[in-house]
Amino acid sequence: MKAFDSPSAWDKMEAYDSTPWAAADDTEEACAFLAKIAEGGPALELGVGTGRVALPLTRSGVAVTGIESSPKMLEQLRAKPGGAELDVVLGDFADVPVEGEFSLVYCVFNTFLLLLTQDDQLRCFQKAADRLKPGGAFVLQTLVLSADHYGHEEWTETMHVGADEVVLLASVHDAAEQRVNRQQIVLTESGPRFFPMSFRYAWPSELDLMARMAGLTREERRTGWDEKPFYYPGYVTVYRKTA
Repeated sequence: MKAFDSPSAWDKMEAYDSTPWAAADDTEEACAFLAKIAEGGPALELGVGTGRVALPLTRSGVAVTGIESSPKMLEQLRAKPGGAELDVVLGDFADVPVEGEFSLVYCVFNTFLLLLTQDDQLRCFQKAADRLKPGGAFVLQTLVLSADHYGHEEWTETMHVGADEVVLLASVHDAAEQRVNRQQIVLTESGPRFFPMSFRYAWPSELDLMARMAGLTREERRTGWDEKPFYYPGYVTVYRKTA
């Protein structure tokens, strides 16, 4: 379904960062972790979006380059303080269309899963590895479906309840393709709004195999940006290029 293959959901959001049910709230933790991994070297963000992570990471002293496929998200980034100066390439991050070498390549908030085929995800691993310096790290923040969802072909759930809006998620699951097509439905007094999107989840062992095929080795996997050990459904993985 082509409506789910495009970044139309993000293009419809006029103020992504101030949309409470859309934006992540782990920016400070993510930046602290990524700055430590980067060790002062340059970093590349895949799917930089509105610069939620890239801009504060730059202010911490890490030179960040971004790749973004949505012109609307890029407009929101450029409107922020420091956004006009951030080096961003408009393009498909599966191809990693930038030059140079980086100490860190990273992709946060499940953005990697917006690559909707295994081939695209593997290509991204390989291209990211090509851009890493020896000893550099590729960091992914991803998820897999919970046991409650995996056994179902479809489900609907409440994502957000506010004083003047309710957000519902209506999802259809293709287990063979590991793909979820989802309609994010925002109900307000002025009527409903629809934000279609799709993602392809990858199992942790599958990501590890992609990394090995790209010449990377898993260094650690944890639940989030803190020291908690890995547990489903969301997690952060660090892959390392041989020094």
